[in-house]
Amino acid sequence: MPDRERVRSSLENPLVERFVIAVIVFNAITIGAETSPFLIERIGGLLHVADRIVVAIFVVELAARLYAYRGAFFKDPWNWFDTVIVAIALVPASGPASVLRALRILRALRLVAAVPSMRKVVNALLAATPGMASIVGLLALVMYVFAVLATQLFGEVAPDYFDELPTSLFSLFQVMTGEAWPDIADQVMDEIPWAWTFFVIYILMTTFVVLNLFVAVVVNAMDDYNTSAEEQRTEDKLNTVLKELSRLNATVEAMRAPGTTNTADAADTVDTTDMTPAPRQESCTCDLRAR
Repeated sequence: MPDRERVRSSLENPLVERFVIAVIVFNAITIGAETSPFLIERIGGLLHVADRIVVAIFVVELAARLYAYRGAFFKDPWNWFDTVIVAIALVPASGPASVLRALRILRALRLVAAVPSMRKVVNALLAATPGMASIVGLLALVMYVFAVLATQLFGEVAPDYFDELPTSLFSLFQVMTGEAWPDIADQVMDEIPWAWTFFVIYILMTTFVVLNLFVAVVVNAMDDYNTSAEEQRTEDKLNTVLKELSRLNATVEAMRAPGTTNTADAADTVDTTDMTPAPRQESCTCDLRAR
């Protein structure tokens, strides 16, 4: 087996994949531990050494993948993601780029690339982006219309929440999330009793309709992604079977070619050169005397 194939099979070994996942989790824990002054005072040096070892493992693993897959390495977006994360880890901790040291925690995001189930979820979310963009546009339009109405209707009654359009947009966003919206509604309803209809209609349109569309789009995208992935696996298996059948057909055709001994005919051929009958042994005559 060539060295490149051996490295690729090693990288695809489940034990190696679990080891990489364990290193990522361990590194996330150590980076979190560095935020504690208590731990830094006692085992700060050990945490720093562990961090350097983890970075070395990441570099070796990334270099091995680049060697094993060559040009195919750059065709996978997850490989680009891992490359950026590891590159950030190599930035010096001092100097103008020291601010990037805080981005070391991004190494924990490599867990998304290392765990197949997480990759599926992220891929499904990315597949749902076009549909989500349309929903975001619809939500922005609804909020803008209601913000203009709220500014014109409640600007004088509740200036803290609806005096200007930007303030109204923020207040309606707060209402949409359900955070302290009864306080906003009570202040308006003290002066305008019918204002409850405005808030009820707005909450129904945003929270119970538009936001639920996000869930529907994401679920539909995940179903489509799973279906396409299953179809791709089926197609790969079919291609493998067709290649094997083509190979067997080529072998059979080669056996039937002129000048090639047919296996079936060879099996029926009998060597008659040594078919002479064996000499007959004469039976020995024994004289038996009668008693």
